[in-house]
Amino acid sequence: MATTSPAFTAGKTQTPSRGGLIGLLLVAAPVLIVGWLILYPIIIAILSTLHVEDGDKAAWTVKSYRFFFSDPYSLASLRITLWTTAVCAVLLIITGFPIALYLRFAKTRLAGYVQGLAIFPMFVPSIILGFALIRTIGPNGAVDILLHAAGLPKLPSPYLTPWGPVIGLVWDNIPLTVLMLTSGLARISDASIEAARDVGAGPLRVFVHIILPRMGNSIMVASAFAILGIFSSFTFPYLLGPATPEMMGPLMLRTFNELYDPLAAKTQAVVSFGFCLVFGLFYIYSMAKNREAGKR
Repeated sequence: MATTSPAFTAGKTQTPSRGGLIGLLLVAAPVLIVGWLILYPIIIAILSTLHVEDGDKAAWTVKSYRFFFSDPYSLASLRITLWTTAVCAVLLIITGFPIALYLRFAKTRLAGYVQGLAIFPMFVPSIILGFALIRTIGPNGAVDILLHAAGLPKLPSPYLTPWGPVIGLVWDNIPLTVLMLTSGLARISDASIEAARDVGAGPLRVFVHIILPRMGNSIMVASAFAILGIFSSFTFPYLLGPATPEMMGPLMLRTFNELYDPLAAKTQAVVSFGFCLVFGLFYIYSMAKNREAGKR
């Protein structure tokens, strides 16, 4: 029976440990930076809302959270933020999926122009887009001027209504959504689609039974990224949204700058972080599920 020499065995066992040490050294710096710039401020913010000075003493209390969840205005702001996030996420999937399908299966030159238009909002700063939308959909904007020139009645403007931020946020997040969905569609092989067509499956059946079941992970990832970005957005809710109730981003700024209440502002930030953490867990679960499926 053949035996393995001790030197060879030692070489095999030492190489992975050396590679693992090098890998840990490579990721040490990014992990420390993330811990210093992200995790540490989050922990400090949470502790500062729980350990509050009361006169000359400091005590552990949840008074600021009780106030937030009992204050009608704070709850209205939280509700409008959740509503805007949910509506934008649904609209992004509804608008982004057809574009991604077209880019995946179209073989014409027109597909290149469509892709360029879909990605174009990524290169437009949010502040510029916000003011452009004000001049377009706002009172006496371009839409009103065109309707008046055509002899048509004016339409109610979504500017300074809950639908104003929805328009801006959907426009701003379309590029990332389309890119993620297109990436997911690219992993679906042409062979599986052609095999379904060979046995008589039509476009709708191919979409329902071949494409859609394999896009669940990509849809979840795209939705998670969109939700995290929309929930914490500030520019579009501030420029296009109503004065009351306002989304959590403008609410935090006004509470800190105008009401001079940093404790309430930090409490609002912690509550927002809690909701974003829940959505982030969906993304982590999706990535872990995708990695496990890849090993199989």
